Amino acid sequence: MARRLISSKLSELGPGTYGDPAQECLEFRVRTKSGGFSRTWLMRFKFRKKETRITLGHFPLTSLAEARRQVQELREKATKGIDPRKARPRRNLLRQVEERAALNTGISADPHSIESLCSTFMSRHVRPSRKQPEYAQRILNASALKHWRGRDARTITPVEVLEVLDNIVDGGSPVMANRTAALLGQLFRYGIHRRIVTDSPVKLLYRPGGKEKPRDRTLTDEELKILLSIEPLPRWERMHRAINILLLTGQRRGELALAAWKEVDFGKKLWTIPAERTKTGKATAVPLTDWAIEELCTLKREAESSPWIFPSDDEKLPADPKLLTRNTARAQERFGRQGVAAFTLHDLRRTCRTGLSKLKIPPHIAERVLNHSQEKIAGTYDTYDYLDEKREALEKWTVHLLSVKGSSA
Repeated sequence: MARRLISSKLSELGPGTYGDPAQECLEFRVRTKSGGFSRTWLMRFKFRKKETRITLGHFPLTSLAEARRQVQELREKATKGIDPRKARPRRNLLRQVEERAALNTGISADPHSIESLCSTFMSRHVRPSRKQPEYAQRILNASALKHWRGRDARTITPVEVLEVLDNIVDGGSPVMANRTAALLGQLFRYGIHRRIVTDSPVKLLYRPGGKEKPRDRTLTDEELKILLSIEPLPRWERMHRAINILLLTGQRRGELALAAWKEVDFGKKLWTIPAERTKTGKATAVPLTDWAIEELCTLKREAESSPWIFPSDDEKLPADPKLLTRNTARAQERFGRQGVAAFTLHDLRRTCRTGLSKLKIPPHIAERVLNHSQEKIAGTYDTYDYLDEKREALEKWTVHLLSVKGSSA
């Protein structure tokens, strides 16, 4: 008959495996290793007719009382149909590597696993409804799948969610912490809807990254004069042309970075952005001024036979829009030395919109230039494309930029 384990005697036990009569399923394993012994707490159990063991911790860091508590808690979860192996954080790097390798071969068959929850959430909810589902996937990869891979989603606690969000804030990304909190909240609400989980561990009183201030950065005419006059370095020439086109048209970074030459009609001086690549989900026609056409003609010569305005290195796909963002960020120091404060590519879009207002362009025309969503009634009943009005607005804006640059219109 097994002897009851006593805390004060554990360090005296020799090599072997000792059961604990006071707690069914708990084992204490002592092994010889270089320089002494390893003393490990194990839980031996059967789940769905398969017997296995999991490591609970190492003595004396994990005490006898703590080991018993863990076993009791995991046994209770097993009675609810939760696999104890997936109900607790990973303990070592080896297990993390094994779980990543397993994930690469396919999604877990366990419908309650965090992998299955994320996969179902992405395939049934995010991808059908979002224009850029890859953004949500990146957030899940960096949060849920990074920290809880291999876990049963029903065992993730509010404290663990807070730890993930606090790490993002401490890393200097409060806005991303807010985005992550919002997406994780959606993930677990979806899990409740699909009966994958019964409750959500995302229980927040306020945004983890704090209240976000809306950006209001616009470039002044003095900054525009400098920016438009800087001689681009060879490696950043495409970035400068992208900056000019975004300023001249007021369109979004991704709409330009992923554009194909077939969308540009040089004869009609028109760039048609298809609905699947616009934020509003509606195709838009962007009138092109002579300056914009000049920039595009230069890019077309550089692109040679590529079908893309900004081709990737192998020319088979368009360049990742983030490359334009990163190159712009890298050039900020050079811009700063010339007198242009830090800006983002989206700030160019805001600068264009503000400039149109200063030029007395009617708001409903300026908003259509940027392809902003219209009010419900106007958007439903007014189907006129306002192409001539948009062209006139962008021509006035281009004349202004040319005067700022110091050239004649």
